[in-house]
Amino acid sequence: MLILSIESSCDETAVALVEDGRRVLTDQIFSQADLHAVYGGVVPEIAARSHLEVISLLAERALEAAGKTRHDIDAVACTYAPGLIGAVLVGVNFAKSAALALGVPLIPVHHIRGHIAANYLAFPELEPPFLCLAISGGNTMLVDVRGYTDMAVLGQTRDDAAGECFDKSARVMGLGYPGGKPIDDLAKQGDDRRYDLPRPAVHGDNPFDMSFSGLKTAVINIAHRCDQTGEALDKAGLAASLCRAVSESLVGRTMEALESLGYDRLAVAGGVAANSRIRADFEAACRAADVKLFIPPLRLCGDNGAMIGAQAYYEYLVGHTADSSLNAYATMPLS
Repeated sequence: MLILSIESSCDETAVALVEDGRRVLTDQIFSQADLHAVYGGVVPEIAARSHLEVISLLAERALEAAGKTRHDIDAVACTYAPGLIGAVLVGVNFAKSAALALGVPLIPVHHIRGHIAANYLAFPELEPPFLCLAISGGNTMLVDVRGYTDMAVLGQTRDDAAGECFDKSARVMGLGYPGGKPIDDLAKQGDDRRYDLPRPAVHGDNPFDMSFSGLKTAVINIAHRCDQTGEALDKAGLAASLCRAVSESLVGRTMEALESLGYDRLAVAGGVAANSRIRADFEAACRAADVKLFIPPLRLCGDNGAMIGAQAYYEYLVGHTADSSLNAYATMPLS
């Protein structure tokens, strides 16, 4: 089954062709990072307009790159939630039009389910059940993947996502946008114990919930204090200390959740899964616990169309399709 899949939830426009949920024929991606860098973050209106300008061209390029025609497409899939509402709407409307014109099914896909499914593309042997930590700029959650379409959230951030913590910290440190890679690169040159950063405690009944707002604020306060007092800010040390704090917060809760489920397989997904400290710490923790770890290659960590096509295949198998009334949503629970 050949699926044309669309991803436009934030600042990447992506169109992919995926076969049977596991084989990527092509994944065309247009990044808007340069458009938003001057503003220090994503501007929703600019993002939506950029998606509109390039999405049709990317679809044509995808077909050309894969050596396929429109008549070879068996279904059209798209991210319909969550994300920047204007950006998501562009992808949804394009997908609805394409499915209607081609006379093929339309498959709506939850963005986080797509990130989880990126692991199926990288690891053909991976099948549910397993635990997945989904970490990105807008979401951080622990997901019990009971089946390809049967998932339950065990815990999640109560405020900022881990990726937002990196982006906002990078901004105050003058590293630009997006902040994940600059912080990761800088951290490799610094002392991860240079600054004493908090590991925010989360009170309540759920031991797997997380918080990153306090950590982000602590980094901002350190940078502002140095600016006001004239003290030199050790940016490399602060970046390293931040990466360590985020990683320890994620790894500890994730391994506890894994033990509570009794699973021996862990997947990590989303843009923040590209962070080298987080990847290394999970590799060490999983070796110690005799757990099989799945982390996609960097090209599948960020937003891409292939992951949407991968999850769409399994959504289609259980009858999760939509008609032309499909709408876009800024927020939506995973299940």
